[in-house]
Amino acid sequence: MSTLRNLLLIGLLIGSASASESRPSTAAPGALEIYFIDVEGGQSTLIVTPEKHTLLVDTGWPGDGNRILAAARDAGVSQIDYLLITHFHHDHDGGVSDLAQLIPIQAFVDHGSPHPHASATNPDTRAAFAAYEKIRSKASRHIQPRPGDRLPLSDVEVTVVSSAGATLAQPLAGAGAANTACPAHPMAPADRDENPRSTGVLVRYGKFRFLDVGDLTGAPLFNLVCPQNKIGQVDAYLVAHHGGADAAEPATFAALHPRVAVINNGAYKGGRHELFDALHRATGIEGVWQLHTSADAGELNFPPEYIANTDESGAHWIKLVASADGSFRVLNERTKQSKPYPANRQATR
Repeated sequence: MSTLRNLLLIGLLIGSASASESRPSTAAPGALEIYFIDVEGGQSTLIVTPEKHTLLVDTGWPGDGNRILAAARDAGVSQIDYLLITHFHHDHDGGVSDLAQLIPIQAFVDHGSPHPHASATNPDTRAAFAAYEKIRSKASRHIQPRPGDRLPLSDVEVTVVSSAGATLAQPLAGAGAANTACPAHPMAPADRDENPRSTGVLVRYGKFRFLDVGDLTGAPLFNLVCPQNKIGQVDAYLVAHHGGADAAEPATFAALHPRVAVINNGAYKGGRHELFDALHRATGIEGVWQLHTSADAGELNFPPEYIANTDESGAHWIKLVASADGSFRVLNERTKQSKPYPANRQATR
């Protein structure tokens, strides 16, 4: 990591620590908080339940621990109860070594180990997993879920919808309708080894539903929504694979029908113009939020008030705060402005 980036991260952490000491989290009592943390086109998503239990989805690149710690401090939490690694690419599991030195991690959730071909051919994948496995081996608990399993959080419902290449065998409650937007075949994944093995989860709090499938692409993502919609409608969808071109299938958005879509892209990673074009064409989406302005998307970028980082000088997050009645609001940390989404949409649950 460059000296400049280190200085930026130190400043971010000091500022966040000072803010968390002077004011509590902005979430209302009984709210679910989701922090979409800027890790420059990797993934790290911190989910804080109403009872302050924590589920962290991925740890970003090596050296991104301070960015995650800043979000944890803003939320007023002091440990990670469950760390879910969606898959073994170093922009998802690379940050675990330094994060483990900054905040306790109690339990690990993953699909075991990398695809043999990915481990054999990609030195970054192999090195990141070796570091991750060393930390995981010291934990008191390691969970390898299957689709349909629920993670043991008591105040929200977290259902595994994909893992190790497998997906839900049966639709979730309230889902199962035919998806007439489906093409004959799935889009080919950019990576054929680890991305299609991503462990994805549906988080439900009352009437609110959030879907995060990591980098799930190819046939497994297709199988969740085609020809039958096994998920149903969601309120918020973290777009698969950082908004890559292989996640741009219109049938996915037709099935999920999200009120908001979030893209965890970097300035030059993810955020492909094909994906942005698909989002602009999708019906029913009330807001698309980006972690970065996308160089590839150009004029297809959404308005600046929906973008957390318009350049690479900061590390701002997007924060979603949801109530059990299905209402929620999305906050742009850069602008300090938020947009409410009232509980006024009748959706398939």
